[in-house]
Amino acid sequence: MEALLPKFDSVFSIDCVIFGFDKGELKVLLIERNEEPFKDCLALPGYLVEQNESIDFAANRILYELTGLKDIFMEQFYTFGEVNRHPQGRVITVAYYAILRLNATKELKPVTNYAKKAFWHPVANLPELAFDHSQIFAKALQKIKRKITYQPIAFELLPEKFTLSQLQMLYELILNKKLDKRNFRKKMLNFGILKELDEKQKGVSYRAAKLYKFDRRKYGKLFQKELTF
Repeated sequence: MEALLPKFDSVFSIDCVIFGFDKGELKVLLIERNEEPFKDCLALPGYLVEQNESIDFAANRILYELTGLKDIFMEQFYTFGEVNRHPQGRVITVAYYAILRLNATKELKPVTNYAKKAFWHPVANLPELAFDHSQIFAKALQKIKRKITYQPIAFELLPEKFTLSQLQMLYELILNKKLDKRNFRKKMLNFGILKELDEKQKGVSYRAAKLYKFDRRKYGKLFQKELTF
């Protein structure tokens, strides 16, 4: 005879780490909380999952309610379950991440009173966040550092047309290291996934650089192995 499981209410939350690239900076989406605990503190967009909804549905609902963003493709990347991570009791959080082009997103505007505002903050000088959100952010950043070596995720952050300098700058920001210019450009051009355009930068005070586009049809098998720089 099978043992009967005791009835209990599981408390789960969702936390979203959304990255964007704008004006030469890698940024992350934050909110200013409007309720206890950690009222008035900065945090990742996150809240509790309702009993009658799936985890994936909750992730999209919570991101929309706290930031106004919707129809964003997010992926789960880790589950955080330390016993004392929430001051009001045991809460297990499922973390999601996404990478966006900032110039393609809507205005940030929470549709709930749980957040005072939502905004993009540079990753380079991120302050201490509420709960264990600094740890969650660090785990997400580690994830994209790893992923950029085997998938062309950098192209999700850049504008449709970009220069090789912009591409290198983004790799350097994510990997947090300086890359040799000649070696980087040679590798990226040899990969065959960049389409050179018959266009140059406009409205710049220095020598205009050539513009490129990412050729999605060609990257196929290229990123099955890790890239090294």
